[in-house]
Amino acid sequence: MIINVLTKLGISSLNEKPVTNSVFTEGLSLVYKKKSIVDIGIVSKSITKKFDIKQEVIYADFNWDNVLALVPKTEVIFKAIPKYPEVKRDFALLLDEAVNFKAIYDIAYQTERNLLKNVSLFDVYTGSKLPEGKKSYAVSFTLQDSKGTLTDKQIDKIMGKLQHKYEKELGAELR
Repeated sequence: MIINVLTKLGISSLNEKPVTNSVFTEGLSLVYKKKSIVDIGIVSKSITKKFDIKQEVIYADFNWDNVLALVPKTEVIFKAIPKYPEVKRDFALLLDEAVNFKAIYDIAYQTERNLLKNVSLFDVYTGSKLPEGKKSYAVSFTLQDSKGTLTDKQIDKIMGKLQHKYEKELGAELR
């Protein structure tokens, strides 16, 4: 996890060496050119005992001055805040268990390329209240037009097209 954070920041080619301090019973230090970037390890029992912690605690101590010094200087690109509001609509779809979210996602973007900004899954339900072999996906769609405010008629048309595609291609039913 810590290596992933550092990699995302553009920091690689780190060396490892044992931690030599009283905070950790076991641990290692990630080092770049003799500068400590982060110390990771199991916190010593003498410290956890003071806080009445009975289980092992793993701790990472970042040296942020050294981390930030290594982060490549990249140009930050800004874009204007949209002038027109986004609109969110949700579907609760009853689907066969074999259908995955990727199919829903792909169909959405094939159906509406211009105004659809995001498709997200926010709930999956499988249980005794559904027919056997079925599951329910709660899916949220974010629509936005950069040229104007969307009307109810435009939104209803897009959502109708999506519903029709899901029914036709996935055998979905709205719940």
